[in-house]
Amino acid sequence: MQRPEAWPRPHPGEGAAAAQTGAPAPPAPAGEPAGSRLQEPSLYTIKAVFILDSDGRRLLAKYYDDTFPSMKEQMAFEKNVFNKTNRTDSEIAFFGGMTIVYKSSIDLFLYVVGSSQENELMLMSVLTCLFESLNHVLRKNVEKGWLMDNMDGAFLVLDEIVDGGVILESDPQQVIQKVNFRADDGGLTEQSVAQVLQSAKEQIKWSLLK
Repeated sequence: MQRPEAWPRPHPGEGAAAAQTGAPAPPAPAGEPAGSRLQEPSLYTIKAVFILDSDGRRLLAKYYDDTFPSMKEQMAFEKNVFNKTNRTDSEIAFFGGMTIVYKSSIDLFLYVVGSSQENELMLMSVLTCLFESLNHVLRKNVEKGWLMDNMDGAFLVLDEIVDGGVILESDPQQVIQKVNFRADDGGLTEQSVAQVLQSAKEQIKWSLLK
């Protein structure tokens, strides 16, 4: 599969350029042990998750850091990502210091964004879990119409997988069980959630027509 040529992956040795050229590393602050300034592993591995339609319009999105603090910046980023990926057969892209894994389904494009240092397999596990969980919630109809009719369920799925950028779960069966439990705990069965949402939409529509 061909990767998008516009997004070359950052060379892993770029951060060590100073050491290779013999330039002295900046001294550590007083009292700080040598080597402690190396980047430490972080639980906050996910920068964003979003789903776009076949025209690149946002349907669902959550950002977990301030890389794109405003709605305008987020939408511009999503459009740029869509333009670079919607015609490729690849499942991974590198852009602006970020690693992006993605998957298409009928008229949907699902994206998971992490840093350039993030493990690609870890990001892909989140993407796969998201897709498989939605596939269950949407009755194997992972497409725009069903997603729009079950948006609350989709957000529940995402919240069970990622919270604040931290990966909570990558097993779709566990996610589905937790989503069903939350629905049942609120007095709603899995099948009745969509019915209640549809009823609410109809009530709002008729109240506006009065």
